[in-house]
Amino acid sequence: MHRAILPAIVLVGLAMIPGAGYAEAPLELKSVTVELPYGDKNFPPGPGQEAVSRACIFCHSADMVLYQPALSKSAWTKIVDKMINVYKAPVLPEDIPAIIDYLTQLAGTE
Repeated sequence: MHRAILPAIVLVGLAMIPGAGYAEAPLELKSVTVELPYGDKNFPPGPGQEAVSRACIFCHSADMVLYQPALSKSAWTKIVDKMINVYKAPVLPEDIPAIIDYLTQLAGTE
């Protein structure tokens, strides 16, 4: 008798699972438009300005970079390294020293 009840209990249990027996809806991709804020400020002229414009403007407006607090050269180095290694910023290796020097000169404590 118990053997006859067990399959019925299993079937009732499976029927109670949400979505059991239903195929998952197919993945639907939708296009999304994102408007990024526009900053009309440019980086001030100076050695390294072109390297900063090339590398940083993809993700940051000049305003965002220019409003950073004054940091030491080692702090700017850590930030540039993080942007490259963590966020995959498109920075040419030969531009790294110029970018760090420019940011230190522009908003540095040294």
